[in-house]
Amino acid sequence: MTAALILVAGATGGVGQLAVAKALEKGFTVRVLTRQADKAKQMFGDRVEIAVGDIRQPNTLPAAVQNVTHIICCTGTTAFPSAKWDFQNFFSAQNSPQQVDAVGVKNLVAAAPQDLQRFVFVSSCGVLRKKQFPFSILNAFGVLDAKQEGEEAIATSGLPYTIIRPGRLIDSPYTSYDLNTLLKATTDGKLAVVVGTGDTLVGDTSRIDVATACVECISDPVTVNKTFEIVNSGARPEITDWEALFAQLN
Repeated sequence: MTAALILVAGATGGVGQLAVAKALEKGFTVRVLTRQADKAKQMFGDRVEIAVGDIRQPNTLPAAVQNVTHIICCTGTTAFPSAKWDFQNFFSAQNSPQQVDAVGVKNLVAAAPQDLQRFVFVSSCGVLRKKQFPFSILNAFGVLDAKQEGEEAIATSGLPYTIIRPGRLIDSPYTSYDLNTLLKATTDGKLAVVVGTGDTLVGDTSRIDVATACVECISDPVTVNKTFEIVNSGARPEITDWEALFAQLN
């Protein structure tokens, strides 16, 4: 069996950098897809392969996905217009949710190897509840519409997939930290991990728990072709039993 090679897209973002650290901690070989090689190098050092590319630009993806066995897609942008949207003019945002979570994800799906073992996508709670408060506010500029487009592209691709829908993200991004700090990161939250299906859960979700779920699910066959929500609620146990949590998805 081919040794696992995980490509993490959005690797220097809030969830992506933690997913890289969690994958390395589990002993996986990791390739990061980034627009800024220097930033990735500073964060991860020589522990990862670096592929310079942009999911919004399909011609940059073939080299990045070569020989990968798993893709963890943690890309994203702000739900509301901000400097991160990279406005080129009043009518065009190069880094809007539509360009990243819909067009970009579709490009990455199209570029993925046909023998990919898993495509993991970080989506959002509320994609099926866009007309309900507070998701109607969150979707004011189309972030949930775009996430749903990305989900549908993955689910209809024929690739084995897992779609993870977190609630409002907590545990601030560790973007100014190095890999050693990421490897030691622990949630400030005191609540347990809860998973569910059908887009019914509401709550906050630790970025660390989302990243851990991304990595843990690729080794668990129960999560193949599953879409589930993840939030934090209830008393947190000393150790989170991911196998038991994923078993609830059957």
